[in-house]
Amino acid sequence: MMMLISFFCASAVAALLFAEYRDNTHLKWLAKPAASACFIAVAVLSGALGSSFGQLVLAGLVFCFAGDVFLISRAPRAFLIGMGAFALGHLAYIGAFTAIGTPLTSMTTIPVILMGLMVFLSLRWLWPNLGGFRYPVTIYSLIIGVMVIASIQTGAPSSASPYWPVALGAVGFAISDIAVARDQFVRREFFNRLWGLPLYYAAQMLLAASVAR
Repeated sequence: MMMLISFFCASAVAALLFAEYRDNTHLKWLAKPAASACFIAVAVLSGALGSSFGQLVLAGLVFCFAGDVFLISRAPRAFLIGMGAFALGHLAYIGAFTAIGTPLTSMTTIPVILMGLMVFLSLRWLWPNLGGFRYPVTIYSLIIGVMVIASIQTGAPSSASPYWPVALGAVGFAISDIAVARDQFVRREFFNRLWGLPLYYAAQMLLAASVAR
């Protein structure tokens, strides 16, 4: 079943990329919700409802699904609402990661420094183009930075190493947001979506599958 859902997700993402390339709004409204529904299905089938960690990850995925739908529109208000939905999703992820503990305290310094630098450089790059979005984007960037740090600090079950599905999923999500930001505030072009969308969906599928720890 998981292989079938993964194949369906990949097909929906391919259709979404085609819709973005052709600027086919009707196909976007079919393909994007279909692709996003896949990571929710993976979480549920992986046992998300059976633990507080899984429930919080599932809540994050549902918020992200809502964000994906709002971002289909190019209207500034829809983008702002979508960004708010994603911020709530990241807060749910932070709750999930802290719910299972963050035992890797010896690794705290490096992730904090790297994410702080990434957030600073990203905001410096985007700042001249943000206009009225400066404060919402700053808050969102700080939230996703905390989410990534929490993911890296989350230990694997019965191991002293990071829980890689969570860490890679969170980092991939954060990097994919660079494509979204560039497309929205710097230069709108298909290339942003060409690499950003596949990375985003791969990251979300990893986070969804992580509930089966």
